[in-house]
Amino acid sequence: MINESKTTIDYTEEYPLFTSEMRKDYTILVPDMLPWHFEIFLHIMRREGYKTELLHNSGRAVIDEGLKHVHNDTCFPALCVIGQYLDALKSGKYDVDRTAVLITQTGGGCRASNYLPLIRRALKAEFPNVPVLSLNFAGLEKGNSLQLGLKLLAKFGYAMFYGDLLMYCFNQTKPYEKTAGETDSVREHCIGFIKQMFDEGKQKKLTYCAKTILNAFTGVSVSKEEKVKVGIVGEIYVKYSPLGNSHLEEFLLSEQCEPVVPALADFIFYCLTNSLNDVKRYGINSKSRLLFSFGYRWLYKKQKKLIALMKKQGRFEPFHDFEHLKQCADRVIDQGVKMGEGWLIPAEMVALAESGTQNIVCAQPFGCLPNHIAGKGAARNVKELCPEANIVAVDYDPSATRVNQENRIKLMLSTAREKLKGKK
Repeated sequence: MINESKTTIDYTEEYPLFTSEMRKDYTILVPDMLPWHFEIFLHIMRREGYKTELLHNSGRAVIDEGLKHVHNDTCFPALCVIGQYLDALKSGKYDVDRTAVLITQTGGGCRASNYLPLIRRALKAEFPNVPVLSLNFAGLEKGNSLQLGLKLLAKFGYAMFYGDLLMYCFNQTKPYEKTAGETDSVREHCIGFIKQMFDEGKQKKLTYCAKTILNAFTGVSVSKEEKVKVGIVGEIYVKYSPLGNSHLEEFLLSEQCEPVVPALADFIFYCLTNSLNDVKRYGINSKSRLLFSFGYRWLYKKQKKLIALMKKQGRFEPFHDFEHLKQCADRVIDQGVKMGEGWLIPAEMVALAESGTQNIVCAQPFGCLPNHIAGKGAARNVKELCPEANIVAVDYDPSATRVNQENRIKLMLSTAREKLKGKK
């Protein structure tokens, strides 16, 4: 006879937990995903008692470490992050028995929501005592996540806007500076100023802080030469991370171009909007709905204030108003397309093209299907709306060479330079 009794299989695995008592003794390693913002974020965490360190290790050795534990068809950002962790832990710089790693997640319909088990399996193979902390707002992790109160979230909100402002001012100044390195010095000065504002509890003085940053970059002596502007859109990791996009911003600067990178605030607004849309479209009554709604209104009010300050100052192109971005998206794709970066990608492409940045690099991990659909797949509709748009899609993958990636961008730049020459 056949035994039809069911066998219960336990798929759970034990893993080290990060407790509140560990924050004084443990060093928390953070991947270099947002080089403009994380330095400020980590300063705030240090003030909360966490010992944090931003990783800057890069190169082929990091990618090879990731390939040892992550299938190359899984997710290129996951491969980069895990490779950075393992390469750092093997460097000998850290006491692996008193070290943890931190990952940020949105919890959407994306393979990034599976980073936690991927990271844990990789660490279990070589560093089983290293805990993994998750910073997310989707309930992906209950007992091993950072504890964030409203005051700390508000500080992160201010830090996000100051990081965006630094990025915008730097990229609009660096290509035109008359004295090499002057813009970099101003950037370091402004980062120190922002940290001081947080140390003194004055980060809420948004107008004062923003004007100080704007005036500092305005003081840099610049040429009036017109240069090719290149927007960068795409999956959030390869959009911002130098490791993920083969140092794309540095490459564009070396090609005498002005990089135009949309604000991190756009992605945060996008995530909040998607949560609110779920309530309207599908009747999903999330317990966090009121918090998300309040967070959106609070952040949007700050963004509007910064845009007004930038317009009044007159030297720098301001941020994209997010309500306008939503209108741009509606002209190309439905806001129900929210997997990955979804409708945000075509929205940013339209907004960039309409504001004068017609040359756009759409940076994507090779195997990121949702973003290929919303990015490369929507490019044709964007060009119909903005006929002058010059868009190139570039895949980033462990097997892709930097030379091939840069050659594709150079072809786009050759067209851009011809248009600029004709315009002159």
